[in-house]
Amino acid sequence: MKNDTINISKIVKNVSHSTDDSDYAVCWVKDEIKGVEIDGVLYPNISNSIFFLDNKLQWKLYTRENSVNAGYILQLSQEILSNPLLSKLHINQVRLFNSGTIPLFKLSPGIEKRTQAILEMIDELLGSHLNNKEDALISLLNTFFVYCDGQCNIKSIIEKNQTKANIVYAFKQLVDKNIVKSHEVGYYASQLNISAKYLNECVQEVLNISSKSIIIEQLLIRSRHALKFTNRTIKEISYDLGFSTPDYFSYFFKTQTGTNPSALRRSRSS
Repeated sequence: MKNDTINISKIVKNVSHSTDDSDYAVCWVKDEIKGVEIDGVLYPNISNSIFFLDNKLQWKLYTRENSVNAGYILQLSQEILSNPLLSKLHINQVRLFNSGTIPLFKLSPGIEKRTQAILEMIDELLGSHLNNKEDALISLLNTFFVYCDGQCNIKSIIEKNQTKANIVYAFKQLVDKNIVKSHEVGYYASQLNISAKYLNECVQEVLNISSKSIIIEQLLIRSRHALKFTNRTIKEISYDLGFSTPDYFSYFFKTQTGTNPSALRRSRSS
């Protein structure tokens, strides 16, 4: 067995996976982490779960501050997965490692303890010089996958379409809370730990409008309300809404509505 066919590491900080890596990954998350990002999609607040990640996927784990050990990442080469003992369990791309879906197992307390014990033994064995080390590792991996393979019928598959709707919902909430802080799509995408391009794709697919349109809509709603129902000056309103200058606010408002802020304000008394 080559030294790089099996690797295991503790989840103690944010971890990224490069698409250049040919290994498959099994991520066991014990203590709750902020989330798992897979191909630009964030699955937040994950705990007591196992992810099986195809080597075609790009992923990142976001841990919480001062995390000591949130779980393990087990990386396996195709060579090790092709071992006759393991291949009988169908843990290849046909079942668990499948780029079309992302298996997520929620573990019962009993299985969780067994999973932790197996991964800890693998970690210990990899750092040892014991005789028959390879056979012992294969045996442990076989036991680990027996538990996982046995849960395939009750596994929860992460559906990307539903995830997109969740992202759009989270985006709209962020815009509502932070519109004064930023008018830029990139800011909200970074808060969601996804790219601006992917955020726009989600909004376009779910709502059939652009991400920027959500921000503009929120600004216009607040602008009209302030102009019609408050006595704040246009200058005060522009700064309250996060615009750099009153002139830029007036330009934005006229471009989007065809009317100057001052004209709208005058119309409220007519």
